[in-house]
Amino acid sequence: MALNGGGNPFEGDPGNPFQDPAITQHRPTSEYATLDVYNPFESPGQRPPPPYEPRPSGPPAQPAQPAPASQPPKKTSPTEPRNYGSYGTQESAAAATAELLKRQEELNRKAEELDRRERELQNAAISGGAARPNNWPPLPSFCPVKPCFYQDISVEIPMESQKTVTTMYYLWMASIVSLFFNFLASLAWFCVNSGGGSGFGLSILWALLFTPCSFLCWYRPMYKAFRSDSSFNFFVFFFIFFAQDVVYVLQCIGIPGWGFSGWIVSLSALKENTAVAILMMLVATLFTAVAVLGVVMLKRIHSLYRRTGASFQKAQEEFAAGVFSNQTVRTAAANAATGAASSAFRAP
Repeated sequence: MALNGGGNPFEGDPGNPFQDPAITQHRPTSEYATLDVYNPFESPGQRPPPPYEPRPSGPPAQPAQPAPASQPPKKTSPTEPRNYGSYGTQESAAAATAELLKRQEELNRKAEELDRRERELQNAAISGGAARPNNWPPLPSFCPVKPCFYQDISVEIPMESQKTVTTMYYLWMASIVSLFFNFLASLAWFCVNSGGGSGFGLSILWALLFTPCSFLCWYRPMYKAFRSDSSFNFFVFFFIFFAQDVVYVLQCIGIPGWGFSGWIVSLSALKENTAVAILMMLVATLFTAVAVLGVVMLKRIHSLYRRTGASFQKAQEEFAAGVFSNQTVRTAAANAATGAASSAFRAP
């Protein structure tokens, strides 16, 4: 068999194996795919491979970017605040904070009250369960005059009223100090002016009179009113302390001949002696401060009294209960009733 140069040696041969129909049907043409997608192990009954498509001569296409997956929900850290709907709004938070502060104040007041009660019980235990010994005025042990009252603001007065009672105690002390300096100023004025003798005598009287009377007539009722929440003592205090404030104003004015070194007397003393006038002006300043503080404290205590819900009827009931519970009053009433009954039976 002759070979054609560069040709197919089996061309024209009936036994050419390349002319087998099983091979020629898979020969690469424009209608069939290349051998890259040919699977010789497929069964003959399957569909033929897809048509051949030549690759484009341009640059390879970039693969399509996958769509970004939805970002998973962010997990809150344990320290990060969470929003729980309407409960987490600013109004709810403010209301909750106010409620907590209110409860905290109530707890603080109760703790202070328990502390006060504990101190009171300790003092009672120290005294052996007997009545508390009097401790006011604080006199030395060698003095023949003994204290007349028991007074302890931190034990007997409620915590919310201790500041008010302490201020009134300082006011009483300031009024006594003012009367003492008034006595010194009146004495100095009497030394430089013989016509000030009446004022000097009255200054001694006011110092001796107002010192015990102011303590007994308005300070002790005020102290007992706050100690036991007594409406009757409150009414006594308001009535007497109002008159005391009027006296404070008169002391501040300083009418000549009344025994008070107020502004009128001190200014008139400038014409005769400057040093005495300065001393009297100092006393007038003290009287002014005491008068202003007295008016302010009267209004403050009255407002506190109105908040307690007290009334004049309650004061009358307390007064009646106090009178009928007094053993002396009951004994006198019983004796009077017995005498009246005996007289009625003896009458013809």
